[in-house]
Amino acid sequence: MTPAMDGLPLASEFPPATREQWRKLVDKVLKGAPFETLTARTADGIAIEALSERARNAQPVVGRTPGTPWRVMQRIDHPDPAASNADALHELENGATGLSLVFAGSPGARGFGLEASAATLGPVLQDVHLDAGISIELELSAQAADAPRLFADLLRQRGTAPAATDIRFAIAPLGAMLASGVVTRRWEEIAPDFARTLIDLVGLGFKGPFAVADSRILHDAGAAEAQELGTMLAVALTYLRTLEAHGVPLDAARRMVFFRMSADADQFLTMAKLRALRKLWSRVEEACGLTPEPIIISAHTAWRMMTRRDPHVNILRGTIAAAAAGLGGADAITVLPFTLALGLPDRMARRIARNTQLILLEESYLANVADPAAGSGSIEDLTQKLCVSGWAFFQEIEQAGGAWPAFEQGLVQRKIAETRAARQAAVKHGREPLVGTTIFANPKDVPAQVLDVAPAAAPSWPADAARIEALLPMRLAEPFE
Repeated sequence: MTPAMDGLPLASEFPPATREQWRKLVDKVLKGAPFETLTARTADGIAIEALSERARNAQPVVGRTPGTPWRVMQRIDHPDPAASNADALHELENGATGLSLVFAGSPGARGFGLEASAATLGPVLQDVHLDAGISIELELSAQAADAPRLFADLLRQRGTAPAATDIRFAIAPLGAMLASGVVTRRWEEIAPDFARTLIDLVGLGFKGPFAVADSRILHDAGAAEAQELGTMLAVALTYLRTLEAHGVPLDAARRMVFFRMSADADQFLTMAKLRALRKLWSRVEEACGLTPEPIIISAHTAWRMMTRRDPHVNILRGTIAAAAAGLGGADAITVLPFTLALGLPDRMARRIARNTQLILLEESYLANVADPAAGSGSIEDLTQKLCVSGWAFFQEIEQAGGAWPAFEQGLVQRKIAETRAARQAAVKHGREPLVGTTIFANPKDVPAQVLDVAPAAAPSWPADAARIEALLPMRLAEPFE
């Protein structure tokens, strides 16, 4: 506990409280039980203290421009181009400020998504004015590798200047291999094409960013927060090194990369994770001899927390996750529709996903304060501990030779598999409850409605393709469904 805060006149009417006084009151309640029983731990083993001192000298973590709202992104994933176009126009007319174009076979497709072809992309974006200030974010697959060129062709046909658009291409070759386990070509062979693609997009006039370090693949597989952070740093640094090796100055290369993260229903841990990523990447920039600049973070509510039973509880989980991402400084947020685990969401589920964010922005004003967690003893402590643990995991990956060698060796996959098993055991034994599934289950639960669209078949791969251990997505509720 701390003395009364400056600028709070009412607080001065009460005598200062001390930590010792608080401890005495807590000891009475514990009745002899060890005080350490009040300390929680994350999946990384990071201690979360029962009470943390106020961080008086803390500075806000610099993210999006103070007072500006994050981008309200909506998934466009119906395989029928006309239906997706209707969804896109409806979302933009009703408050969305960005579209996440989900291509079939991408890690976030969940069985649906767009075909990557000119015959699909043009109709999907019919009457969508790409130069009107909206954001577009791509969710690519190996089968959609040509999507950036298709975008460039579409803009040329429309006479739209690439520089007037806000498109995050989200090219992620390392992430794609980690998600699928399929290695059609080794990273050493892919790297020149990767760099050339980004350089060509710059030459066409696109602003970027172009490549993404995507932690959703890790989070979907059960990873802990420090494992996400360390792996993201290693992947982003690999992209940075590749671009520099192909003649791109580091100052320009860093602006070509952005980050995509999962936000889940652990509010404070999610806020701390986003803040820690910004601080860690600033450290990488300093090590590269650069003056740190704010990075772009696109947050998506987590797949692994979604349930099929009592799916309306997913609305609550998504709200907490979206609030945490916004308070943690995300630049763009995508809320998964609450019925996504059941099938392709209908218009009502999509509306709730969109309005969740609009209420947080327009009625709760969550974007009005820059880094509201700054100075909070608990979140500052957790942010710092995540920085230490995330950096340690990053160094372990670097000692293995970097992201690609660590993936080839299975280092990252083994670590995450251990965490996944421990997390699943915690759910099984009730230490990590799932409301509506493992506790407070509704015996009269009626499944929510979804569209009558069959999931697409999984992509096929050459029989002789090389393999690495894949990080497969899971939902914690699956064993109970």
